[in-house]
Amino acid sequence: MNYISILHNKLEHLHTHHNSPQKPLNHPITNLSIKSFISSLFHSIVLHAKPCWLHICYFLVITVLGYLTLKLPKPRTGFIPTDFDLFFTSASATTVASLSTVEMEVFSNTQLIIMVTLIFFGGEIFISFLSLQLKRSKLFISSPLTNNHTISCIIDQEQSIELGSVTIEKHVESDHDETRLLQNSIKSLGYIVMGYILVAHVLGTSLVSMYISLTKNAKSVLENKGLVLLTFHVFTTVSTFANCGFIPTNENMIVFRNNPGLLLILTSLGLVGGTLYPPCLRLIIWVMKRVSKRNEYTYLLENYAKLNYGHLMSSKECWLLVATVFGFLTLQFATFCVMEWSSGVMEGMSSYEKVVGSVFQTVNVRHAGESIVDLSVVSSAILVIFIVMMYFPPYTCFLPIGYEQREEASQSMKSRKRHKKNIIIQNLIFSHLSYLTIFVILICFTESKSLKEDPLNFNVLNIVFEVIR
Repeated sequence: MNYISILHNKLEHLHTHHNSPQKPLNHPITNLSIKSFISSLFHSIVLHAKPCWLHICYFLVITVLGYLTLKLPKPRTGFIPTDFDLFFTSASATTVASLSTVEMEVFSNTQLIIMVTLIFFGGEIFISFLSLQLKRSKLFISSPLTNNHTISCIIDQEQSIELGSVTIEKHVESDHDETRLLQNSIKSLGYIVMGYILVAHVLGTSLVSMYISLTKNAKSVLENKGLVLLTFHVFTTVSTFANCGFIPTNENMIVFRNNPGLLLILTSLGLVGGTLYPPCLRLIIWVMKRVSKRNEYTYLLENYAKLNYGHLMSSKECWLLVATVFGFLTLQFATFCVMEWSSGVMEGMSSYEKVVGSVFQTVNVRHAGESIVDLSVVSSAILVIFIVMMYFPPYTCFLPIGYEQREEASQSMKSRKRHKKNIIIQNLIFSHLSYLTIFVILICFTESKSLKEDPLNFNVLNIVFEVIR
């Protein structure tokens, strides 16, 4: 509550100054005091407000503004959504939850543009960009104090040079250089993240637009539904990159199940905007370092932990994350093809379309949530696997990491090997919940025929109950 009391004092000071009879409101000193008040208020918020409250206020403001703007245009059809439906849709788009109580084709083109704007501002990568700007502002606000402290120390050093205080000046100057390098590194990282977002959206929109324009059946689907092509291109790209899952069609991506090119484009967008964002980010920084030779990029690669930017990881963590992601995808792809290849879920698709569709479906389980199949007819075993995969955080890594840091505490070679072996074993051992999940999936596999023929006695809930008890 510290910053609330500071805000109260600032408002009282401004109120007293404005009620002063000596100066009119348009007096230059008064205008200067208003600017000073706004600047000091911003500084107080940046320095004292907790990031959690800033996030909550940000999402609340964006949600309310989205709800108010969604009310202005009229829907495309005769159905008029209620205020609660519009507020829920606005909150769902802002938090990229992709939950909706209204069919997507009800919304007009203007409403779709409003929704895609909410999705863009609510995307995780864009939010991380804003957090970088907040950190940069906080360092910038704090830096004048450091500069003043440096100057005063230098003056004191010059006055007391006989006392041998030269090392103080060097120490303070070293700290000042490191702070400046940290500021420049955060600034460079902000530029990289913003450029990453812009390039992904421009390239994604261009590829989707090119494919739709060259594929007659995909283009005819959109024209028959009365959707504006450019809006669909931008909406689908932004939603997929933000891992939201909203698509302007009622059937989601089911109507494009026979368009493997479009599915591959969206699959790539979902990966680079989701679980593969940290490896891609580190790769870009490494390339920039090799090209420009600037110290900021070296600092970002070697001191990623100091920036407290959760998406920037070490090289080893990135490689292990890539291995885990593709390991999960391989597991899902194999089980999905085994269970659903000859079923009615992918009926009417060629072998190539089934392969691409299976990849698209398995990738979207942990990403945007878009679908080319009706999940209500998918086998129970696949649904259990999907639920487990959705449960995992985006940067889950089951491979052993971090044992190098623990080895430093060990003095002998034997103890180092023992530490390494113990860490590997701990990372490979599953929890009790994992074993229960594995057995539920295995039973669903073996009893898949009974699950279809006798759903009253054989269903996932009964299997889970019998396994757990």
